[in-house]
Amino acid sequence: MRISTKAQYAVRAMVDLSVHSNGRPVPLKEISQREEIPLNYLEQLFFRLKKAEVVASVRGPGGGYILARPSALIKVGEIVAMVEEPLNPVSCLDDGGAACHRISRCVTHNVWQGLGERIRGFLDAISLEELTREAQAGLDVLSPPGGTTR
Repeated sequence: MRISTKAQYAVRAMVDLSVHSNGRPVPLKEISQREEIPLNYLEQLFFRLKKAEVVASVRGPGGGYILARPSALIKVGEIVAMVEEPLNPVSCLDDGGAACHRISRCVTHNVWQGLGERIRGFLDAISLEELTREAQAGLDVLSPPGGTTR
């Protein structure tokens, strides 16, 4: 099982937004350049994130995107869920197992279901705020003495 590029890019872009916003909108073009993510791809991801009310857009000069709520209240699992297909380790769990004709006698069903729940639980236990702090600490390490990278 792999997390898609969409989910990886979305989480990276959200961390970048959180680190660089400082209360002001951040243009996607800036995120695109810093994170080396194609701009048209970011636009698609942020359309989904905006629809899910994770980010808000600000139009006009100086416009861009801001977080729709505090980073402590945005979980990595939520970001991933907005841009990713269901995080089920096996296809028979899609649609709640409705497509599986063996679900009532499948010995391994609970194994795969438990794995999916643990993956989602792990991602939901990490807030955007935590990743932002880690990213800022990394930036501080990279700063020249007495200088700033922001």
